[in-house]
Amino acid sequence: MSLESNTVHILLVEDNEGDILLTLDAFEETKIKTEISVARNGKEAIDFLFKQGDFLDVKKPDLILLDINLPIYNGHEVLKKIKNDENLKKIPVIMLTTSAYSNDINQAYDNNCNSYVKKPLDMHEFLDAILKIENFWLELCTLPKEE
Repeated sequence: MSLESNTVHILLVEDNEGDILLTLDAFEETKIKTEISVARNGKEAIDFLFKQGDFLDVKKPDLILLDINLPIYNGHEVLKKIKNDENLKKIPVIMLTTSAYSNDINQAYDNNCNSYVKKPLDMHEFLDAILKIENFWLELCTLPKEE
C-alpha cells in the first residue's frame, strides 16, 4: 500500500471504456480504499510509469491491471518494460484480458506477470472476478513497499 495513506493505488491499463467503467464500479464496492488511475493505451501506461509527458507528478502504483490488446504498445510490450526496470519490477502486474490463447498466457508468464486473469464476458462474473482480485491481492497478499 502507499506509504502516504492506507489507500492502494492501482493503475488500470485498459482501452475498452465499458471495461474501465465496470472495473471502477467494482472497486467502489470493495472494502479496501483504492485510488485508480487509468491509462487507455500502452504508450500512456509507459509514460505514466516512467513519469514522462503529462505524467510527471503521478504516484507510483501499488498494483497494475494490464490488458493485452492495447493500441500503440500491447500489454506484453508494457509488461516487459515494467519487469525490466529496477524501480518498477516489484509492482505486481495482473494481466486482465479477454485472451485465452495459450501463447498469450505463456508469454505473459515468461515476462514475469504475477497472475493472468481471463476477463469474464458476463457483467456479474466480471464484477466477481474484480472482487476476487481485491480479496487476494489487496487483503491476503502483502504488497511491496517503497524503502
